[in-house]
Amino acid sequence: MAIALSRTQMQRGRWSRVVPFLQRLSPAAKLSLVIVFCLSLPLIAPRWLAPYDPTAVAPSEIFQPPSARHWLGTDQFGRDILSRLIYGARNSLTLGLVSVSLSVLISVPLGLAAGYYRGPLDAVTMRVVDIVMAFPGILLALVVIAILGPGLTNAMIAVGIGEAPAYTRVVRGSTLVVREQSYIEAARAIGTRDYRIIKDYVFPNVIQALIVIATVGFAVAIVIGSSLGFLGLGAQPPAAEWGTMVSDGRNYLRTEWWISAFPGATIGMVVLAINVLGDALRDILDPRLR
Repeated sequence: MAIALSRTQMQRGRWSRVVPFLQRLSPAAKLSLVIVFCLSLPLIAPRWLAPYDPTAVAPSEIFQPPSARHWLGTDQFGRDILSRLIYGARNSLTLGLVSVSLSVLISVPLGLAAGYYRGPLDAVTMRVVDIVMAFPGILLALVVIAILGPGLTNAMIAVGIGEAPAYTRVVRGSTLVVREQSYIEAARAIGTRDYRIIKDYVFPNVIQALIVIATVGFAVAIVIGSSLGFLGLGAQPPAAEWGTMVSDGRNYLRTEWWISAFPGATIGMVVLAINVLGDALRDILDPRLR
């Protein structure tokens, strides 16, 4: 009985922390959160949401405009656009999540080490970051794709590597600020090892800035991933992916506009919603803006 009560209290405590956070969001941020949540549902169960098979070819349904039967119309192969959007959400959002996770895994150790230890390690790391950041993210992704070959998995790796330098710079800058704090000096004075200082004191104070840039970077990853799909270097046919869907309809824009219009509008809506959420998180987590 006591264990059940303690679990209930823990759940209430977690919820009590979530409610004030949601209340502090602006109306635009709340709407963006709802949009991102709704478009994230295909990650869990796309088969339950899609009315048709996204890869099933139906010659009798070619170029059907939006109607009660096909809400968003069909493409040049008779495939339902809504079903392909739902399955494309899984591929596009997974690409964003995996690439951002890869960028974080690369940038956090490099940024923490460069900012904390300074010296030659910092100089070499930052010069490499400067060189990589001199190239546009899409160009660097194209180079990685040229080495690894086209495909959704390789696109995730390419986007993750391309965005890692920006994350490294943010983590390094936050580490430089934290390492000069008095409690870090006190931890060094009592003989605390550098590993413990970084793990217990530096990283928890860096993670707020990392969350904000990761949120914005998620939107950037979706745009770059969709660009690779548009160029035919991302998810390969017949797999559904938003950038690939835009590319499929580019030759029919004057007549069958819905083939490209709805995937393109979805990309724009998701990127805008994520950017609004990123700004809201920055306003909430940055004590200088409270």
